Amino acid sequence: MAHDFTFRITTTRFDEDYSPSDNSRITTNFANLARGEHRQQNLRNALTMIDRRFNDLAHWDNPTRDRYTLELEIVSVAVQFAAEGEDQEFPLLEVLDIRILDRLTGKRSQGIVGNNFSSYVRDFDFSVRLPAASEAAGGFAVPADFGDLHGKLFQHFLDSEAYRERFTVSPVICISVSTSKTYRRTENHHPILGVEYEQKDSSLTDEYFGKMGLSVRYFMPHGSVAPLAFYFRGDLLDDYTNLQLIGTIGTMETFQKIYRPEIYNANSAAASVYQPSLEQQDYSVTKIAYDRDERSRLATEQGKFAHEHLVKPHGEFLEQWAATYPVPVG
Repeated sequence: MAHDFTFRITTTRFDEDYSPSDNSRITTNFANLARGEHRQQNLRNALTMIDRRFNDLAHWDNPTRDRYTLELEIVSVAVQFAAEGEDQEFPLLEVLDIRILDRLTGKRSQGIVGNNFSSYVRDFDFSVRLPAASEAAGGFAVPADFGDLHGKLFQHFLDSEAYRERFTVSPVICISVSTSKTYRRTENHHPILGVEYEQKDSSLTDEYFGKMGLSVRYFMPHGSVAPLAFYFRGDLLDDYTNLQLIGTIGTMETFQKIYRPEIYNANSAAASVYQPSLEQQDYSVTKIAYDRDERSRLATEQGKFAHEHLVKPHGEFLEQWAATYPVPVG
């Protein structure tokens, strides 16, 4: 039954000329930056911030801090069903992939895929299923199988021929820390990832990513003002090169400064005991327009789209597939 659907990967260059397509699945975060009268300057500013942060961290043999530039691609993954019909293909997820260009040597090296992870099925779970379950229960409630299907589809993709043909290492998904949790600084310090923070109380997001086969660790890199959450499969500290880790930090810290300036562009660094807050007023704003209200609204719209074009036509088949799918141990 696992062979009744396959995965198809397409890519779109993410640069200052990027423009969202009207007829393809484009991650809200990318599209949000590429709208309006000043869209090109918006994108140029974001890409400049990414390169500067990368060179700041990759400072060895780089006295002018301009040796490297990152080349970004939006990786779109569609699931293709064998059964014929109008909804034979569904846009499953999107991430950013990174290539690192060394301007000194002309060499390009592969970064880590997974940045800016976006998923219609996750939107369906968090923006449709979770509110419906809570409303029915008269208070916050999580469905018993919450995240099961999404997690198995994600792990199946990582183990697929389509993924292995294109990517040589497992993805890392780097996101903001939770505003509902308290993080405590440890004595552990990594030369690239920085100082490690811990929190003992798993969030719903932690559990959701856990069903995707991903563990989590929290690090605050040198020069950062708040820890980032790194979700990974395997060994975060040993499976990647220094430049690969820096590529993820440079890219995702930049996006978080745009999305969550209250946390990641704060004017003071996180304390030893730290609870992030979006109510913080002591922060700087980037010169990059980003519409958080639109992001939230589109998450609900995209969740409804997943219900209409994935759950309705393929839900019964996927439920049967998921019931027999052996979740890999990773």
